[in-house]
Amino acid sequence: MAARTEFPETISLIGMPGAGKSTVGVILAKLTGLRFVDTDLDIQVREGATLQEIIEREGHLRLRAIEEEVLLAIRLERAIVSTGGSVIYSDRAIRRLQAAGPLVYLEADLVTLEARVAAAPLRGIACHASQTYADVYAERTPLYRRHADFTVDAAIGCADEVAAAILRHLRASS
Repeated sequence: MAARTEFPETISLIGMPGAGKSTVGVILAKLTGLRFVDTDLDIQVREGATLQEIIEREGHLRLRAIEEEVLLAIRLERAIVSTGGSVIYSDRAIRRLQAAGPLVYLEADLVTLEARVAAAPLRGIACHASQTYADVYAERTPLYRRHADFTVDAAIGCADEVAAAILRHLRASS
């Protein structure tokens, strides 16, 4: 039997593109000894294409469907899971993640997120071509808040500080 740790066996990170889910996730994995899973990378490996290429080839709704398929198939045990920003549209994926452990919403203000995303403009954000980043932010923010077990300010400082804030919250609630 594995030794019990002070942390949940699975922690999932949700939030907008640019919130730092992947960066914070890697740090959390190192700090907790859990493995790191990045569903955006899993999608790209499975499809042999970047997220942007999938959107251009098959559309944003197909990318969302692929994301759901990946999240329903991957092993979640003993993992920090960095989800794609559009995971919030899949009730089935959200329920599976919630059953595995806490969902942590990495929240940041629109100005901060837009600045981060501007550094990598072809991120493959799963949205209709007519939507701006601000539109997507306005649409998704209430959904992230509704499904999160707790929220951490992803703009409080560097990724190490965000990871530390998550761990403090988990320790306080255990």
